[in-house]
Amino acid sequence: MSSIVLGVSGGVAAYKAALLLRLFTESGHDVRVVPTDSALNFVGAATWEALSGHPVQTATFDNVPEVPHVRIGQSADLVIVAPATANTLARAAQGLADDLLTNTLLTARCPVVFAPAMHTEMWEHPATQANVATLRERGAIVIDPAVGRLTGADSGAGRLPDPEDIYAVCVNVLAGRPRDLAGRRVVVSAGGTREFLDPVRFLGNRSSGRQGLALAEAAAARGAEVTLVAANVALPTPAGVERIDVTTTSELRDAVLKSSVGADAVVMAAAPADFRPATYADAKIKKRPDGAAPTIELVENPDILAELVRTRPADVAEPFIAGFAAETGDENGGVLDHARAKLARKGCDLLVVNDVSGGGVFGQEDNDVLLLTADGEAQPVGQRPKTEVAHVIWDTIVQRLG
Repeated sequence: MSSIVLGVSGGVAAYKAALLLRLFTESGHDVRVVPTDSALNFVGAATWEALSGHPVQTATFDNVPEVPHVRIGQSADLVIVAPATANTLARAAQGLADDLLTNTLLTARCPVVFAPAMHTEMWEHPATQANVATLRERGAIVIDPAVGRLTGADSGAGRLPDPEDIYAVCVNVLAGRPRDLAGRRVVVSAGGTREFLDPVRFLGNRSSGRQGLALAEAAAARGAEVTLVAANVALPTPAGVERIDVTTTSELRDAVLKSSVGADAVVMAAAPADFRPATYADAKIKKRPDGAAPTIELVENPDILAELVRTRPADVAEPFIAGFAAETGDENGGVLDHARAKLARKGCDLLVVNDVSGGGVFGQEDNDVLLLTADGEAQPVGQRPKTEVAHVIWDTIVQRLG
């Protein structure tokens, strides 16, 4: 059980912090809530005390014999401030200590996470961006806000990430995950593309995008700036991840090639359709009176992974390029045989191999993969949750990135 301090600053998103608190306590963590005076205008002290089981105070002169302005931060395993308003970020960046929360931030020697929430104009203001940069330079983790509905009718960047997403970041921090991708920019693709026959039907595959999103989430937790190119993925976007939604293989190709310029690593976890219909029917294809099925001519789609490798300058080691191979055995060889051939054919730096015989991997929480590197090394990962598989993959990439 970890000792967590949940700082809550004065924004309307403070009500979501109550849901975050519940996630922590239901997982067995001991949580002390430290709100600002402004935060208590949105959610009262009684709520925090009932959900946490601890008294709530905001001022440094409350309960002086316990020296809370020092002890709370000293004893914490993690401090998470959610929501973190522009004012709170500014006070934290300047090292002010004018209430119990800012005193706690100064005395904490554990990881500190900020989950900002404010209007778009405030988030984008140079002063806020400078404060965020200062906090990150000092080692704090500042989650990028989500994009969506804000106070009133406004929408844009500045929405507090969902409590589940903030919780996932905190779990990674408590697990001691390294911040070894800090300062790196990575691109991850996820999901399966669709190639339309007519306005109703399409060719596609069973990829849910779950492993790709786990990779994006893990990279963000390790400090990377992450662009996720999601092909028909219904799952929510991990906190701190920029998302580009696409449908077809052509759209996936364009988005990945554009996003990969200047990136340190590209992980192609998406499952692009290998073929597309040669023609598209503007109206729904009808059944024929004679019962005969229509003949559908297919043409090959571009090979995005091979193109990434081909267009990388020969004298440049980055971006590091990793691909996925969803394989089944057949009369021409086993899963590993096909995977080695694919690695040689594509020329990528790392190939993550899935045995998808029977379709058991798709949409599941767990995965069982083998990592093949360009130097011939084969590393079995074993069956694990996809979140853990993602970190094993990033461990390998980080080693190769140096």
